[in-house]
Amino acid sequence: MRLTTFFMPTLRENPTEAQIVSHRLMLRAGMIRQSSAGIYSWLPLGFRVLKKIEQIVREEQDAAGCQELLMPTIQPAELWRESGRYEDYGKEMLRIRDRHDRELLYGPTNEEVITEIFRAGVTSYRALPQLLYHIQWKFRDEVRPRFGIMRGREFLMKDAYSFDLDFDGAKRAYNKMFVAYLRTFDRMGLKAIPMAAETGPIGGDLSHEFIILADTGESAVFCHKDLLEFDVPTGEVDYDGDLQPIVDHWTSRYAAADDLHDPAQCPVPEADLVTHRGIEVGHIFYFGTKYSDPLKGMVTGPDGAETPVHMGSYGIGVSRLVGGIIEASHDDAGIVWPASVAPFDLGLINLKVGDEACDAMCADLYAKFRRAGVDVLYDDTDERAGAKFAVMDLIGLPWQLTVGPRGLKSGVVELKNRATGEREELTPDAAVKRLAG
Repeated sequence: MRLTTFFMPTLRENPTEAQIVSHRLMLRAGMIRQSSAGIYSWLPLGFRVLKKIEQIVREEQDAAGCQELLMPTIQPAELWRESGRYEDYGKEMLRIRDRHDRELLYGPTNEEVITEIFRAGVTSYRALPQLLYHIQWKFRDEVRPRFGIMRGREFLMKDAYSFDLDFDGAKRAYNKMFVAYLRTFDRMGLKAIPMAAETGPIGGDLSHEFIILADTGESAVFCHKDLLEFDVPTGEVDYDGDLQPIVDHWTSRYAAADDLHDPAQCPVPEADLVTHRGIEVGHIFYFGTKYSDPLKGMVTGPDGAETPVHMGSYGIGVSRLVGGIIEASHDDAGIVWPASVAPFDLGLINLKVGDEACDAMCADLYAKFRRAGVDVLYDDTDERAGAKFAVMDLIGLPWQLTVGPRGLKSGVVELKNRATGEREELTPDAAVKRLAG
């Protein structure tokens, strides 16, 4: 993509309305623009990151045996009345009426809808287990939306739901999601710590939050230092095997957010306790028959009797992760994207547009990288060098390749690693070989 044609309205100054790093940098980098309070348009740069995160989430859900579907954003109120949550959920739920005066709502979550889909399609235990998920926009009418996409009203989420005959089956589904979440966040360059959690308005009695450490996190977290060194399962995972040892390993050390942390009861010596700020990026629940009982999500068991299925719910804040990654990975100059979620792999900088040698070399490199599958943002603008470097640092692409008249006279270009700041001069062919693998 050529920067002269790419829609990326950057800002030089920090917006006054942005209180946290991710909000400031997303606005400055031209990733998002506010439409109304807590609701944002995703511009091309931000949308590319959002889709990469979504795809990683999708791949790990599929690998764990989940099946993707898509549920609507608008839900009937009567389903929520069946579950007993319509009045309980509070003013965060956006309630509306259509032209026929039917009561509807903009879904903040999907337990009711997925249970209705299940009860209409499954009648026998022989069809179990089932793991279903979707990635969909949701709405919660926050009283004070703030921090950009970190606490907005409209947001993109992945939510999965498990259906099993009994607790043992539900625990196997829970363990699958536990491991899948570790892998998902690891692929995004994040160290996510699973912490025992409250279940909130969704309900249940087995729950973990996955929290990433960030200096600007929304809450305090406390964990044993060993957790920061635990290895995430990589490669092939046997999701049909026994995953309990992995879960036991990751829950063998103390970890708690501030709402569950009691300093007087903390079992970790002060020297081993990590105290930091954290951002929740995922949450998994087991809630048994909380929804299948009132919504009649029943199957005929092996004994011929009808029994309500045991369920779990597993959420990942896809749009929230964009901000979370920035909060965990930035410096004074701007964003530092992990390669797996970066909007482009490489920023190609032409230091002197109009110079015959520079233009020809950049055109040649741009073509070679694209043929090799390297996603390039080519800065072919006539801005001054300092402005070009500032923009590239701001948007945080993993690599920057600079082509200038002085280097070309010596037959070299300059490669910069955005994360480390290390620079290296090498021939154009060597640069292509390095970046194209």
